Amino acid sequence: MNRPVVQLRGASMAFGDRTLWQGLDLDIHAGEFLAVLGPNGTGKTTLLKVLLGLQPLSAGSVTVNGRKIERGSSDIGYIPQQKSFSPGTPLRARDLVGMGVDGDKWGLRLRRAPVRRRVDELLTQVGATGYADEPVGKLSGGELQRLRAAQALATDPDLLLCDEPLLSLDLHHQKAISALIDERCHVQDSAVVFVTHEINPIIDYVDRVLYLAGGQFRTGTPSEVLRSEVLSDMYGSHVEVLRSHGRIVVLGVPDATTHHHGESEDDLGPF
Repeated sequence: MNRPVVQLRGASMAFGDRTLWQGLDLDIHAGEFLAVLGPNGTGKTTLLKVLLGLQPLSAGSVTVNGRKIERGSSDIGYIPQQKSFSPGTPLRARDLVGMGVDGDKWGLRLRRAPVRRRVDELLTQVGATGYADEPVGKLSGGELQRLRAAQALATDPDLLLCDEPLLSLDLHHQKAISALIDERCHVQDSAVVFVTHEINPIIDYVDRVLYLAGGQFRTGTPSEVLRSEVLSDMYGSHVEVLRSHGRIVVLGVPDATTHHHGESEDDLGPF
């Protein structure tokens, strides 16, 4: 098995008297694709905040590459939810990607040529060269997500964090973005943590699942976790899991409206 990139030990997260999860022991290895599932308000995006160094644990410890997490670490890439820009935003596609290459540096760029070469490499990698000089405000959601993937990969990260990156994308762009993330994971050996409400677009790529619900968690392969008896135990009422033509359908989840985005502690906000 590949080396662990992320190690969580006795990790707990609580807000006031509400515990999202506790006692989480988890290793995420290089070249492993971990999907984080569960309804809103259960701490999926809060887990990403922890891994980004934006939110301290309530208890326990977390390391990336054996070290305490630092905000802005080049070991970590982040693809946020799809957000559009206003039409008049004075920023080109290549400028957005360039922020991932040298966005930590202020003032005049002293080495323009190396930065441009790296940006061109990244644009090619994600299939975005055709609109490299287009204003970001004129691009579709799928095109923008390709750019955000390029931005996240700029530092060649060992850990790639994805916060609902397929949300609001059509099927074509869902497949394209999923394939890009899968290549980064299984070809280039980054560990991937992919927060999602819907596993079907990525089911062929997922190695393990972390399911959060009702202050509990379960980990294992999709076939081990996404089962009627497992989810029924977590929710405390009957949940039916059906499989059809490679797709998974979950029926009878209590309070199903909580599956929609909107809980405050599960919102990273603009990034």
